[in-house]
Amino acid sequence: MGTNLAVLLSDGARRAPDAVALIAGGARVTYRELDDRAARLAAQLRACGVEPGDRVGVLLPNVVEFAVAYYGVLRAGAVVVPMNPLLTAREVEYHLHDSGAAALVVLRAADSAAVDGARQAGVGAVVALADDALPVDGLDVAQREPTDTAVILYTSGTTGRPKGAQLTHSNLMWNAQVAADLFALQRTDVLLGALPLFHAFGQTCALNAALRRGAAVALVPRFDAAEVLDLVQRESVTVFLGVPTMYVALLAAAQDRAEALATLRLCVSGGAALPVEVLRAFEEKFGARVLEGYGLSETSPVASFNHMDRPSQPGSIGTAVWGTEMRIADDAGRTLPVGEVGEILIRGHHVMAGYWNRPDATAAAIDPDGWLRTGDLARMDEDGYFFIVDRKKDLIIRGGYNVYPREVEEVVYAHPDVLEAAVFGVPDERLGEEVAAAVVAKEGATIDLAELQAWIRERVAPYKYPRRLALLDALPKGPSGKILKREIDRSALVEPARAKSG
Repeated sequence: MGTNLAVLLSDGARRAPDAVALIAGGARVTYRELDDRAARLAAQLRACGVEPGDRVGVLLPNVVEFAVAYYGVLRAGAVVVPMNPLLTAREVEYHLHDSGAAALVVLRAADSAAVDGARQAGVGAVVALADDALPVDGLDVAQREPTDTAVILYTSGTTGRPKGAQLTHSNLMWNAQVAADLFALQRTDVLLGALPLFHAFGQTCALNAALRRGAAVALVPRFDAAEVLDLVQRESVTVFLGVPTMYVALLAAAQDRAEALATLRLCVSGGAALPVEVLRAFEEKFGARVLEGYGLSETSPVASFNHMDRPSQPGSIGTAVWGTEMRIADDAGRTLPVGEVGEILIRGHHVMAGYWNRPDATAAAIDPDGWLRTGDLARMDEDGYFFIVDRKKDLIIRGGYNVYPREVEEVVYAHPDVLEAAVFGVPDERLGEEVAAAVVAKEGATIDLAELQAWIRERVAPYKYPRRLALLDALPKGPSGKILKREIDRSALVEPARAKSG
């Protein structure tokens, strides 16, 4: 197998050209058809002036065209910059400008947010896959080095704007292999592609792992539990990959339809902690093994997992996967004894090359010996199983989507009547966490929370804006003046429809 990650598709097309690669609605796309479309997109990108190493934005949902764009960009030797299609024009502009993108691939040219963002970023080449006829002649897979960047995934801590994690061809190739082995994938498997493909979890564990083994992926553009039950039953899906909220929703929707999931042999959970009671209920009701794991965008993402050939530890993220070292360390990086709580540090073939154009952030994240500081607190037992305790970061995971408080706070602070603001997560039965915000008005100003929410909503993606807000006289602070989010009065939070002027 070659070095370029795109050979996952081209080799699959060579081995079994007529095998189904993707299922979307009533359509079936074979490996040959998908490879041909990716090759023709690669040729079109080259015709637009895209050269090997150039960055290309991809703004697409879970549709066939995402795979066409993903492997087509890689085939041309360029770097994929995947983006959530819900991003606003301002957010699209940031991703394209920061990555120095040479082109943008979208579904339709009528996507105003994408086109506006591209124009603001100075990106002249916008390829609309549903509108443009691709060239007849395709392009061969470009040769790339293992250490060349294949994908830049934008992620963020709580202290700044999103930064791009550079994942190499080697990072992603090995992680796809690891995932395929973990899940014991075969050509006869059908994986449910409900995880967003612009995230590392969906890319590696669904798309790349499936193509590594010649399996098929049934794409789900938008998760709806009832529709997923129909799809699993109709297409005889064998492997389900999801975040905890999806498991909760499926359990509720399948109360009288346990037979709908009868074809599942394996379920994979990640992105957030899966409640033990949900895991057990799911296994008991549907008879499918549930494996929980852990990883970050910076680790491509798979770092640890429970394994098919070993007993699972409910509540655990499993043990380190092949080629990976994990340990628990104190703030100085010293390894802690078994059972003690500290930060997870990771080293292995899947750790990113670094953050795009951010050497300081890279040095802060990866020490000279190659250990990645995850910012997650955990403990390890005598058998090497890891148990997440808490996050150092204030990351909010809303329905499987990452929301970074600092990014939203920057928008809130831009409101002319806001003096102080704090964004944080609060528990939510359906989504796991909901985005909340507490604000303090400037002296003499009046803030209507419903109007403030609408103002924020216009400036961030739909999953990011706070659904619950509070107007306070002051925010609690520590000795240094830092806002203490954990001490904010949660009882003051209200839904916008019930909000009163303050």
